[in-house]
Amino acid sequence: MGVLDGIKVLELARVPPAEMPGMMLADMGADVLKIDTPGDTQEDPDWQRRSAFVYVNRNKRSMALNMKAPEGQAIFTKLATQADVIVEGFRPGVMKRLGADYETVRALNPRIVYCSLSGFGQNGPYRDYPAHDMNYLSLAGVLTLIGEPDRKPVIPLNLVADYAGASMHGALGIMFALFARERTGKGQHVDVSYLDTTIALLAATPNMRYYFSDGLAPKRGEGFLGGSYPYYAIYETKDGKLLTIGCTEPWLWENFCKAIGRPDFVRFARKHDQFVRAANAEEVKAREEIEAVIRTKNRDEWYDLLVKADVCVGKVYEPEEMVQDPQVQARDMIVEMKHPTLGTIKEFGIPIKLSGTPGTVRTPAPYAGEHTEAVLRELGISAADMQALREKKVVG
Repeated sequence: MGVLDGIKVLELARVPPAEMPGMMLADMGADVLKIDTPGDTQEDPDWQRRSAFVYVNRNKRSMALNMKAPEGQAIFTKLATQADVIVEGFRPGVMKRLGADYETVRALNPRIVYCSLSGFGQNGPYRDYPAHDMNYLSLAGVLTLIGEPDRKPVIPLNLVADYAGASMHGALGIMFALFARERTGKGQHVDVSYLDTTIALLAATPNMRYYFSDGLAPKRGEGFLGGSYPYYAIYETKDGKLLTIGCTEPWLWENFCKAIGRPDFVRFARKHDQFVRAANAEEVKAREEIEAVIRTKNRDEWYDLLVKADVCVGKVYEPEEMVQDPQVQARDMIVEMKHPTLGTIKEFGIPIKLSGTPGTVRTPAPYAGEHTEAVLRELGISAADMQALREKKVVG
């Protein structure tokens, strides 16, 4: 039994970061129904096969419904009256134009938990602006801090604002609201902004610790996590591969220095004044000398030696190496499942391990409209009426 068995979720997301909260709920047992657009299969002739591998859509069902048509809005209203959660990822105002905004749904279903994920939230001067992950990072002051000081900032894929920010906070906000509903009997609106959540992630980092207290603003490449200090850096190995050393605690740094045969570098352990300043010339020189030592062995040789010495070390993996790693395998982060037409396929696993009510990877991601007919039957719509809806392109 999943912890969210019996919870019904409607998802109108359109973009993967807004789809990920629904996947997290589905992994834990919720019945998540994606509302897709009829005929929205893009230009890929192989779209149906590729749909099965879309991580953020697994464990869900899909209904293709034209939300611009009055008949489509009527069907959505029926679904919304039976739902516990609605997740939408449009700009503010879009759902109101579709007759499916929070106030409209709440009037029909006061217990609804309605999560809106948008770039800038439901209010403020930027509310209606378009943007993507990199734009939020730049406005949040995050992008300027990532990378080396003498180069442009490094773009960290779309991991930060999209997934660590909006997706994770969206899923957590939904769970908060569901928990509150258990106490009050009422649902509520969960307003999640990609910009807000990115700022919150930055605020939690050590290099922002002294901004409000001491007025010290971090800069790119500075601070003890910026990569300029020898104890928190990326080193190249003999075989041209990379190794990460993350020994911010003095005793772990001492273990590292002894393991590489340079106990004289113990004095370069992290100090209290390094939260915002860059490494000085002596510290940079120490890092360069360590780089020369690290180049004397291959990556995997160093890794095996350093883990035995109780050092915080990591191999810089290519994706192909990551999926084969024994720790990744042991934690069931690569799983196999049966697909009705593709046979056995591989999926990434569930990162949150619950001891009593564990999540499950039950079904691969659906293709758009795969479950339209089944959902219409559940609503009591006859075969003749279904055909009429198809002919009008209300459903697909």
